[in-house]
Amino acid sequence: MESKLFTSEKIGPLTLRNRTIRAAAFEGMCPGNAPSKMLSDYHHAVAAGGIGMTTLAYAAVTQSGLSFRHQLWLRPEIITELRSITDRIHREGAAASIQIGHCGNMSHRSEAGCRPISASGGFNLYSPTLVRGMRREEVVEMAKSFGQAVRLVKECGFDAVEVHAGHGYLISQFLSPYTNHRRDEYGGSLENRMRFMRMVMDEVMEAAGDDLAVLVKMNMRDGFKGGMELEETLEVGRALEKSGVHALVLSGGFVSKAPMYVMRGEMPIRSMTYYMNCWWLKWGVRMFGSMMIPKAPFEEAYFLPDALKFRKALKLPLVYIGGLVSREKIEEVLEHGFEFVAMARALVNEPDFVDRLRRGEEKRCQCDHLNYCIARMYSREMACYRHQEEVPVCIRKEIEREIRRRN
Repeated sequence: MESKLFTSEKIGPLTLRNRTIRAAAFEGMCPGNAPSKMLSDYHHAVAAGGIGMTTLAYAAVTQSGLSFRHQLWLRPEIITELRSITDRIHREGAAASIQIGHCGNMSHRSEAGCRPISASGGFNLYSPTLVRGMRREEVVEMAKSFGQAVRLVKECGFDAVEVHAGHGYLISQFLSPYTNHRRDEYGGSLENRMRFMRMVMDEVMEAAGDDLAVLVKMNMRDGFKGGMELEETLEVGRALEKSGVHALVLSGGFVSKAPMYVMRGEMPIRSMTYYMNCWWLKWGVRMFGSMMIPKAPFEEAYFLPDALKFRKALKLPLVYIGGLVSREKIEEVLEHGFEFVAMARALVNEPDFVDRLRRGEEKRCQCDHLNYCIARMYSREMACYRHQEEVPVCIRKEIEREIRRRN
């Protein structure tokens, strides 16, 4: 049977040249919350490497949604810089997308300019920070901020926007009973917990109009006891389908509770803490990191069993994401009826991985999922250890130990 991988396919008004998408994964390449040459060069390399669409991530819709000084903040002042990036991507024949969202209880006062907000108040150990529950009027204004962000996205020349409704960020914090303890119309039943998401999507779809593709990244499971499970998330998927979105990106996990459920494998703690600037956080994570960030076994296409349930229940285009590193598994996913496949770590390791597959030069990328790129991305830019000219001795030893353990 002829491969679907290098055939074109539509997402709403947008047609991609093939079925591949560079997943929206935080690059850490936006010092001062603005695009950099490094960000532009990276996405240009992925576009030149044959991807169907590449996605910039993670763009906060308001300053209050920022967690890091090197995280993108979508605002009028950076339209020109973003436009230059989309122009470079388009010249290589790829489409350009950007992920928008709000960090909610994972925001930091130093970057957000205010006390972190969420569906409910409390304390986020992983930030760590005190959190304030949003007032009703703030919920309405925040939904409007997503629509305003989409209007900026169009001015920047993007072909698509991905709304982040998963991974324990703000929309996900409203959806999940773990973080939503409200007693008003935004809390309690699933219908109430979906209210903010519906408001956001109404604003987004109106702002997108007829010429911008809209994707939503959502959780199939939160990844821990007390979080959302399939019964509820399938209802979320159906609600998003009814809202008119053009595609869903099927993921899972909570960054602040079950981070490795998202990415699988284990976090190299020494690598992670090496790049941290805050001394007490550095030593706290070094001492208790294995408990704070429990490992989850990696296997290729680890989200596929759950994603198949969504494929059976929904009719709109679906983007499979999660542990794709080989041509064989990519083909298997597409044959199951998923319209697109998304990859991140494989394209950090090899920006031209898609072209290598097309030319038949390799059947599997060189990414070994040691997760060094993830360990450093919250303090510096995301990068594969294989691409670093000098890796500190302590990190090199940690990597070598994990390689020996696997062998």
